Amino acid sequence: MTSRRIAVVSAGLSNPSSTRMLADRLAAETVKELAAREIDATVDVIELRDYAHDITNNLLTGFAPPALETAINTVVSADALIAVTPIFSTSYSGLFKSFIDVLDPDALTGKPVLIGANAGTARHSLAIDYAIRPLFAYLHADAVSTGVFAASSDWGGAGDDVAPLAKRVEKGARELADVIARREAAVATDPFDPATYLGEGRSFGHMLGGLAGE
Repeated sequence: MTSRRIAVVSAGLSNPSSTRMLADRLAAETVKELAAREIDATVDVIELRDYAHDITNNLLTGFAPPALETAINTVVSADALIAVTPIFSTSYSGLFKSFIDVLDPDALTGKPVLIGANAGTARHSLAIDYAIRPLFAYLHADAVSTGVFAASSDWGGAGDDVAPLAKRVEKGARELADVIARREAAVATDPFDPATYLGEGRSFGHMLGGLAGE
């Protein structure tokens, strides 16, 4: 079986949180869909609340502390991203947006993304399309057409009878798995390797030689 890596970003603030519950369901279903396509997948979950102070420090100083740098590298090097945020004041949470803000603007270009969101009421479900999807479009990510929203009622057994949460999760995961299956596996890069930013086979000597006119 071929192998892929999926990064999951959960912006829930409580522990446990319905945001993490939705993220886990989306990840598990995506792994299941990929297995049906003979693709093995590993999942790395990033709980943004664990990095809240580091994210703030990065915004203030321009430098990511080591733990946050590792989380960022996990996201940008993954084959696909599952991003789930609670909805506050009809949009994504401030913590979620702050994490996006510390990423390089080109870091998610072309990356398959499955969007998830949750809130107390289904009235906030449109936030996926008018707030979160445009954010990933701006970053040139490849967000699948189905975004999965979960209201509090979806967890209590009184949710949508026409399109239950389980069906929405299956549809979103299936679309993400389809996109992942069509692509080559991502190649992990070492951000401290000169080849990453100088080019394969080149060194600082090449760069200095070029500057010297050699």
